[in-house]
Amino acid sequence: MSRRHRAEKRQPMPDPKFGDVVVSKFMSCLMYDGKRSVAERIVYGAFDKIQERTGMEPVKVFHDAIENVRPNLEVRSRRVGGATYQVPVEVRSTRAQALAIRWLIDSSRKRGENTMTDRLSGELLDAMNNRGAAVKKREDTHKMAEANRAFSHYRW
Repeated sequence: MSRRHRAEKRQPMPDPKFGDVVVSKFMSCLMYDGKRSVAERIVYGAFDKIQERTGMEPVKVFHDAIENVRPNLEVRSRRVGGATYQVPVEVRSTRAQALAIRWLIDSSRKRGENTMTDRLSGELLDAMNNRGAAVKKREDTHKMAEANRAFSHYRW
């Protein structure tokens, strides 16, 4: 790790269709082996399915889903005097967004529909309506942080 200074954060390019940076980040996380065109086809296909199912703006549905999955608290391991405690800490906004994206992709990959487009659109709609596996993951994270609130004085 460099001792000079922190690496500066690079702003990714917005996606070509909607001009949204978060959609572009989502595509990058969804992508396997640098196949951006496949990831774009999956995401835009899921957005088309959301549009025809709900009649709502798909980018707004996407942002609502990410907002509902985004965690506020998480636990981090902290070693104090030979014992390891799960200490609840607040999540930075960039990390919260990254976790929400990762959880949405993981839970949509584990769904039972046939194509990834169907899985992703179903998971985004579920997350927008505060249900689904990604929202459950957020709830579990919050429960864990709440249960370990007694150790919050070990925060650093």
